[in-house]
Amino acid sequence: MSLAADTSPPPAECDIAVVGGGIVGLATARELAARHPDARVAVLEREPRLAAHQTTHSSGVIHAGIYYRPGSLKARLCVAGSRELYAYCEERGIPARRSGKVIVATRPSELPRLEELARRAQANGVEGARMLDADGLAEVEPHVRGLAALHSPATGVVDFGRVAAALATDARSAGVTVHGGCPVLGSAPGDGRLELRHARGTTRARAAVFCAGAWSDRLAVAAGAPAEPRIVPFRGAFYALAPERAVLVRGNVYPVPDPELPFLGVHLTRAVDGSVHAGPSALMVGARDAYRLARVRAGDVRDALAWPGTWRMLRRHVGATLAEVRRAASRRALAAELRRFLPQLEARDLRFAFAGVRGQAIDRDGALVDDFIVSRTERAVHVRNAPSPAATSCLPLARLIADELDAALG
Repeated sequence: MSLAADTSPPPAECDIAVVGGGIVGLATARELAARHPDARVAVLEREPRLAAHQTTHSSGVIHAGIYYRPGSLKARLCVAGSRELYAYCEERGIPARRSGKVIVATRPSELPRLEELARRAQANGVEGARMLDADGLAEVEPHVRGLAALHSPATGVVDFGRVAAALATDARSAGVTVHGGCPVLGSAPGDGRLELRHARGTTRARAAVFCAGAWSDRLAVAAGAPAEPRIVPFRGAFYALAPERAVLVRGNVYPVPDPELPFLGVHLTRAVDGSVHAGPSALMVGARDAYRLARVRAGDVRDALAWPGTWRMLRRHVGATLAEVRRAASRRALAAELRRFLPQLEARDLRFAFAGVRGQAIDRDGALVDDFIVSRTERAVHVRNAPSPAATSCLPLARLIADELDAALG
């Protein structure tokens, strides 16, 4: 299985175009091809390879559905998605390990929030979630310390790049064509079709689905959608524990998150290859592909600073913003945060591994949009916000997107 996109020219005509070859776009193309076997489905991906952004730049955690507000799309799709994803990986021979997770309270003030997470886990139908006291926590994670913890044995890890490659293989087997190096610039409806302008010409489609990640707002607005929400990029740096220190972590260790923020906090994850990663930070950056901090794109900066919600968000979360700057600038600060629940960790144990960029949706009032957002314009469906746990949720999320497209076309 490969993540290389085809170099063949995109079609001048197709029935359905899927814009974006990340895990959600590939799952959606696969779902649409299964529903409409006679339709010509084409994936248009801006990069020369598939899953080049958020899909392959994360901790690889299969979330169980603990954090999300009961009844929300995230809650519904994550719980269903994790079960389906484990089954899919087993069917395709992709290693996926149910390594478990503990969410650790280290301060008395965090205990009510931890209890709320336990209530959400129960309401969402998360399998096996249970509260642990300090002794119970030590049994699950011997080197971790805390006042109490919520244990989720259903949480696991996988290489989402391999999942995306398998989805691409499925889609191609069903007749989907996949075209790389084809960034879509805009679209316009007319004569019962939708014309997509891209770097390699134009493609006319009966309908389109936009799964464009960090570029989703621009393409939605270009298609006539409202300006809200706006995507603002946040860079997350991940560090690897020195191999001899990986014994400090068995599975996944998370803090109790700030309920005002959609980020889950700096955590530790043992990946499927046995390495242990620490992170991510969440630093607002100057490009939607700022895997290097030095990368700045004038258009991305202009879009972020021109959006009133950006300034309102920064004013609302001054303390959190400064803390993220410290952790992004200093391994010592990151290690100090992790030592709250892993006291044996030292800054010298951390080595930079990789960075990811999260396309965070922000509304006009400065609220960080938490749930998935799927909306429509004429002959098109737009995934306006699909951060974590979108990868975990990709299979049921693809069905929801396909339902929206079918409804849009009547």
